[in-house]
Amino acid sequence: MKIKRALFILAAAAVTVICAVIIVAGVGELLGRPEASDIRAEDPDESTDISGVRENEKGEAAMEPEGQEQENASRQTEDSKDNGVEEILQNMTIEEKAAQLFIVTPESLTGGPTVTEADDTLEEAYRSLPAGGFIMMQGNIISPEQITELNSRLEEMSLETVGVIPFLSVDEEGGTVTRIASNDSFPVEDVGNMSEIGAAGDSRKAYEAGAYIGKYLRDYGFNLDFAPDADVWNNPENTVVRYRSFSSDPGTASEMTAAAIQGFHSSGIWTALKHFPGHGATAEDSHEGFAWSDRTLDELRQCEFLPFEAGIEAGSEFVMAGHISVPEAAGEDTPASLSEKVISGILRDELGYDGIVVTDAMNMGAVTEHYSSAESAVMAVQAGADVILMPSDLQSAYQGILDAVQEGKITEDRLDESVRRILELKTEKDI
Repeated sequence: MKIKRALFILAAAAVTVICAVIIVAGVGELLGRPEASDIRAEDPDESTDISGVRENEKGEAAMEPEGQEQENASRQTEDSKDNGVEEILQNMTIEEKAAQLFIVTPESLTGGPTVTEADDTLEEAYRSLPAGGFIMMQGNIISPEQITELNSRLEEMSLETVGVIPFLSVDEEGGTVTRIASNDSFPVEDVGNMSEIGAAGDSRKAYEAGAYIGKYLRDYGFNLDFAPDADVWNNPENTVVRYRSFSSDPGTASEMTAAAIQGFHSSGIWTALKHFPGHGATAEDSHEGFAWSDRTLDELRQCEFLPFEAGIEAGSEFVMAGHISVPEAAGEDTPASLSEKVISGILRDELGYDGIVVTDAMNMGAVTEHYSSAESAVMAVQAGADVILMPSDLQSAYQGILDAVQEGKITEDRLDESVRRILELKTEKDI
């Protein structure tokens, strides 16, 4: 009897131990299980960028139900907090926020001759209007040592004044549009026109061109190139983008555009797709006056939009809105750079783009012949643009934004929306 009782006690103890082991194992499995975000990051089908560029989810975002819009905005705000963006934003004055919307030439700040060095005059002017970025033109670029020093000093000035880096940009597409490769003082080669690269039919050449240009731009202190040109050259009378476009075939243009962006990113350079919604079908030059495209929205979707969508999917940080009117698609003659229907309705809502929208240069004839600097700056922000490039009169454009905020034509929330996008990019740990 005693033996049976002892065996019963031993059996019960064994069952207890086995149950405990099962429970501990179950808890361990739960504790060791990766988060959903970790699983997504390892998903080979997930679209990711390279060289520290953020994961691109914009294609999926365009298909999300409307109920998730607020959730997405909250998640973006949380991401901003992680980078300290919200703290920077809250500590900024309205004047500092408005200044972040502008990318300008250094001399537009000083009001004097072409700037080639960061002297006391430039520093004083910058403290009064700490622009969000600079673009260097041919006259600003003299030699490797000179432009590297100028860019370095501009970065120091921005960090000292507003606590974030500036956009240090240039137009360096290759071929007909270069500021550095066309300067004999620089030991770099011109990669040639994008039309030649597209005609070769090898996207590796587009990647290599982007990587090569990006490498020397990075060496000279730049962080943003207004490239590549994502236009489809589908009008033989168009001479503006004839050699700048990769192809008249949207498929080829799309493949080359995406590859070029990956190349730029591999060298640590931000990119800007241009000229949305497409400059290739126009006959006019927007540098001189209005450029028109009679393409319908469906036609744009089947052709011009494709390289932009490919570039967005590849992670381009900027899309440049051109001074191009598309009345058949937008139902108005307003240039895309100033059109809410094009920027907010098509680019953001339909294509799902949530990166930075920059206008084409606002000192071009398509804008200056019809609007004042203040009017065009305010219209661009109201339309959904984040960055105003090279206004004809910087002081007037800047004051126009300040007045519009004070009068309620631009809400502070709308201003914060653009500045937040700018700061999120500038505070990324990797470029």
